[in-house]
Amino acid sequence: MGNTWFQFQQFRVEQDRCAMKISTDSVLLGTLVQGESASRILDIGTGTGVIALILAQRFPKAQIQAVELDEEAGNQASENFAKSPFSTRLNLVKGRFQEFPEKEQFDLLVSNPPYFPNHLKASDPRRNQALHTDELSFWELLEKAGKLLSEEGSLWMILPPAQMKEFEGLSGKQSLFPKKLISVKDSADSKVIRQVVQFQRKMELQVEEELILKESDGSFSASYSRLISGFLLGF
Repeated sequence: MGNTWFQFQQFRVEQDRCAMKISTDSVLLGTLVQGESASRILDIGTGTGVIALILAQRFPKAQIQAVELDEEAGNQASENFAKSPFSTRLNLVKGRFQEFPEKEQFDLLVSNPPYFPNHLKASDPRRNQALHTDELSFWELLEKAGKLLSEEGSLWMILPPAQMKEFEGLSGKQSLFPKKLISVKDSADSKVIRQVVQFQRKMELQVEEELILKESDGSFSASYSRLISGFLLGF
């Protein structure tokens, strides 16, 4: 997905000025989030803006805010919002999530966050910022999320399994508990590559599901095809 733009069925995402391009992770999180009655949504670290745009399509009554630290990515996300059919319901806030105004609470918080704390860094500082937790640690994300989440709201995250385990280990200290865990596998016989987890304030029995992306012949699975139907071209 290295093009300067990516065309969805209802909107286009320009991404040439963003350090991190559209990935399967973003599409997965945007399409898996649940919250039928959500009216206020915040996308943490929006990047290209794709997750916020998918959620704007999925939740037609919701007002959606997105926060982005990187200046160029924030500018491009804002332009993507303005050119979309959902422009009146999307708003971009530039700056650090840690400093996001606490004037209102949200029904849904979503994030595809940086997750490499000690990873060998690249020469591109903007890509490092998008990939590494230096600018937004898991603890800082959870601490702020706890202040912005409504009492009945949910925080949805996507991370590799090892990092999700670390995140879950911290979440309880902010009184946020996993309610639903979706393990994502590339194929039926492959290892889990990502986990999408819903966190909430209530401690309830955790529901676990599995999503397999591809069949043995390499084609998209029926479950993944249903998930992206209405979003990606050809589905």
